[in-house]
Amino acid sequence: MPHHTIAVLGGTGNQGPGLALRWARAGHTVIIGSREAEKAERVAAELVARLQTNPAAAARVRGMSNADAVAASDLAVLTVPYAAQNPLLEQLRDALQGKLLISVTVALKPPKVARVYIPPEGSASEQAQALLGDGVTVVAAFQNVPAEQLDSDGIVDCDVLVCGDDRAAKRIAIDLSEDLGTRGIDAGPLVNARAVEAMTSVLIGINIRYKIHGSGIRITGLEGKV
Repeated sequence: MPHHTIAVLGGTGNQGPGLALRWARAGHTVIIGSREAEKAERVAAELVARLQTNPAAAARVRGMSNADAVAASDLAVLTVPYAAQNPLLEQLRDALQGKLLISVTVALKPPKVARVYIPPEGSASEQAQALLGDGVTVVAAFQNVPAEQLDSDGIVDCDVLVCGDDRAAKRIAIDLSEDLGTRGIDAGPLVNARAVEAMTSVLIGINIRYKIHGSGIRITGLEGKV
């Protein structure tokens, strides 16, 4: 499996550090991106400290501004809150041309984030594709993976549903899912991200009602198929 240089945009938030940690352990070079390079460098240093027993993985983590992270990467992973998505992508539109963008962002409308919100484009991922144009391949993945599980040393106890219109790009996201220690599943074209993103609000509501952390999705009946 090829190793990538991955820019985790908004990598100082909830899901970014956990994704970065696991991908660095799997052999990828990971660049934490943030609006402020100093903040990205600080979070990267924290991850390096957590990887002190694995010097090779620690050497693969660094922090940069979002723009510099994109320039230094071969693919980017978008982990910013929905309200920050469009302003950031407008800034990075030119730099992202010719690259794969894996969108983790979900269209949530605070304060009622346990209620499904459907943006005019259908999903945050489709909105990103429309804004960036055909020169960028957008794939939706990792929306339903709990940040608490990513940031722990335990297993990731859920599947990753991957939506996109480019089969090779989806294969990359599926492989990256496996590098997290879980299973990536081809969930169809990018339009299906509407359902996957909507499930995030459903899961948030389940967590609240049952007073739990980290509910996820598991697809049955695929044993031996993926």
